[in-house]
Amino acid sequence: MTSTGTSTGIRLHAPAPGWSVTADVVVVGSGVAGLTAALRCDAAGLRTVVVTKARLDDGSTRWAQGGIAAALGEGDTPEQHLDDTLVAGAGLCDEDAVRILVTEGPDAVRRLIETGAHFDESEEGGLELTREGGHHRRRIAHAGGDATGAEISRALVEAVRARGLRTVENALVLDLLTDTEGRTAGVTLHVMGEGQHDGVGAVHAPAVVLATGGMGQVFSATTNPSVSTGDGVALALRAGAEVSDLEFVQFHPTVLFLGADAEGQQPLVSEAVRGEGAHLVDAGGVRFMTGQHELAELAPRDIVAKGIMRRMQEQDAEHMYLDARHFGSHMWEHRFPTILAACRAHGIDPVHEPIPVAPAAHYASGGVRTDSRGRTTVPGLYACGEVACTGVHGANRLASNSLLEGLVYAERIAADIVSGHEENSLHARVPAPVAHPEKPEEPEKSEKPAHPLLAPEARFAIQRIMTDGAGVLRSAASLETAAERIQQLHTEARDALDVNGKTAEPGVDTWEATNLLCVARVLVAAARLREETRGCHWREDKGERDDTNWRRHIVVRLNPDRTLAVHTTDTPDFPPTQQSRPQEQ
Repeated sequence: MTSTGTSTGIRLHAPAPGWSVTADVVVVGSGVAGLTAALRCDAAGLRTVVVTKARLDDGSTRWAQGGIAAALGEGDTPEQHLDDTLVAGAGLCDEDAVRILVTEGPDAVRRLIETGAHFDESEEGGLELTREGGHHRRRIAHAGGDATGAEISRALVEAVRARGLRTVENALVLDLLTDTEGRTAGVTLHVMGEGQHDGVGAVHAPAVVLATGGMGQVFSATTNPSVSTGDGVALALRAGAEVSDLEFVQFHPTVLFLGADAEGQQPLVSEAVRGEGAHLVDAGGVRFMTGQHELAELAPRDIVAKGIMRRMQEQDAEHMYLDARHFGSHMWEHRFPTILAACRAHGIDPVHEPIPVAPAAHYASGGVRTDSRGRTTVPGLYACGEVACTGVHGANRLASNSLLEGLVYAERIAADIVSGHEENSLHARVPAPVAHPEKPEEPEKSEKPAHPLLAPEARFAIQRIMTDGAGVLRSAASLETAAERIQQLHTEARDALDVNGKTAEPGVDTWEATNLLCVARVLVAAARLREETRGCHWREDKGERDDTNWRRHIVVRLNPDRTLAVHTTDTPDFPPTQQSRPQEQ
């Protein structure tokens, strides 16, 4: 194998590992992508360790309400699913990647059911399927009405525990370990609280699967849990991997509006509510999506989010409304019990009144660039789920394709790791990692610069900067201001480290803030460069889509001097990661 990236040598400031374990593969993350990859690797006899930031069932997967999309219904085909996905992706999907998703998806869902996931069934006994935005057919399988993610998480966690997989919970991954040849050799991590291991340690393994979820916490208001701080993308950047499409952050159109100053995780009002016939209305009860798109409220999410924002601007309003009073109490209680409970907990009864909604950060379509087997540009490092950029989502993810992507590409990653192990390639041994410095708090005079840490309060500054300058509506002016303020935070931390060796105290809060700053820098840099409106990247000053100049991807790497290396691809299809084995070249 060869790598297209150059190892930066950059790492987070952290104590040297005080303990270690050895495995064939370490999976970082415990959502649908991570646990699927782990189960498949374990079933093939590989020593598999799962590392997760909170508890096994605390990732983004369990918050997924709508469902999982696949051509499972009568009359539906993978080709129709492909067409809907390509339309939603606004010209930037890698068609080969999408074809893999839609053709392998139905069987992957069936295997998930065999694992123990129970989906809602119709009176006839088949899967009960619904529609969401951008889909022309009912192809969304759901569970517990609106608790699909929770059911998938339950089934996978039970399967992991039944197999006795080794798991390390409450562990924040820090950095990738590499050997002298630049190949993956494991990860360092910090375990929070009491347990078999505490403090900073290491898992030595020749294959690392990043399934760390998203980076929604880079914005003030998000549907993401508090653990979604971009740790996987930041780790990959420090390891020299390429990331792509970070400017395409999907803002979910219908998030329960809790006030203009609300921060942190916000309750989601699933697109499935609109799929069952709810209407978007303004304060006067007027539907405003009809006439804007053939699918009205079920248009792709970027179009609905823009429609809501335009109406809010026109009326100087802080939110719009989702009206589903016509559902009646029975449908609300049986089809959407989770959403009903969340609304009522905040003093809103959707059975009798419209729900106030506004867009909030929801899903990162971009991430660590991979090939069709989940391989990144760093040998031995894989990525799947929201942390990855496979090319499936393009400029805007089609509703409920996220769980399917995590499922399908996790299986492909596991197959590649198992195949590599059986071929006695790099996966058949555990390489010795380059020694960790004994005193990481002191800047080294070698080619291994430390990454300066930010104070915990910087997290909130980053979120405000990003919400103001790189949110749903962006412009050259707002992005320039965001870039200057982000760079100021970066420069102050860097200078403090480089000049006098001082940095914030290593710890979970400072590591998370530092990771957020890392991904914020890349997101803003890409958003400034893409001078067009496409998918969920909405430039007010560049309102038109520009296929001539911008039907291509923006790829970013981190240089050893902590600057960003940015380039664009030649086509909408990703170039190879150059991790093919000799017989594939």
